[in-house]
Amino acid sequence: MIRKIDKKIIMMNQQNNKGGALILGLLLAAGLVGMAYFLGEAALRYKQMDRSVTVKGLSEREFMADVVIWPIKFNVASNDLTELYESIDKQSDQIKAFLKEHGVRDDEISMSSPAIFDKSGQQYSNNEVGAFRFTANLTVTVYSNHIDRTRSVMANLSNLGKQGIVLTGDDYDSRTEYLFTRLNEVKPEMIEEATRKAREVADKFAKDSISRLGKIKTASQGQFSISDRDNNNPHIKKVRVVSTVSYYLSD
Repeated sequence: MIRKIDKKIIMMNQQNNKGGALILGLLLAAGLVGMAYFLGEAALRYKQMDRSVTVKGLSEREFMADVVIWPIKFNVASNDLTELYESIDKQSDQIKAFLKEHGVRDDEISMSSPAIFDKSGQQYSNNEVGAFRFTANLTVTVYSNHIDRTRSVMANLSNLGKQGIVLTGDDYDSRTEYLFTRLNEVKPEMIEEATRKAREVADKFAKDSISRLGKIKTASQGQFSISDRDNNNPHIKKVRVVSTVSYYLSD
């Protein structure tokens, strides 16, 4: 009798174990299905978040240069060294007087040391000294913030030639240089404009692709470039910057 009861208990325990294993299996299967669902949803959301568009925005403006560097290079020649230096001093004073007469200040004028050449001392001269043994090159430089005034003085430079001064302005060192030094003042506004234009392009792209524009994913500001507007107007500067911005897209 006891053995029959024991067998019955054992059979009940076996049935209970089978039922527990079945329930555990069902729960595990449900968990795997749920995990797969949530992973699928997460992957879908990640894929949606990964959708983006990269656009560029340009800001370009023209400004007047605010600094002019004007080198006035002249040449003096003589067979007598003392006379050469006297001519250098005289012509230097004439150039300074001319500049001051047209409104250029003393603190805007500087002078280089004269470069003296002795043709008889040159190794490959073939003993041909020429009309003058000594020649000297000298540069008087105007460094000014008054662009218009300086340009008007340039227009009257021929008056120095009428005074017997030999001007030499055909080499690279004699080129007038115009600078724009106020870049830090205009940077914020130009960056804002470039970023706004980039967003306008991105908005148009989003509408055309039936999407909505999201937050900024990445943004980079290109370098500012400053160039002459054209060869005839080097005192007018073209300043430009390109911003590159990536935006998230969503449905």
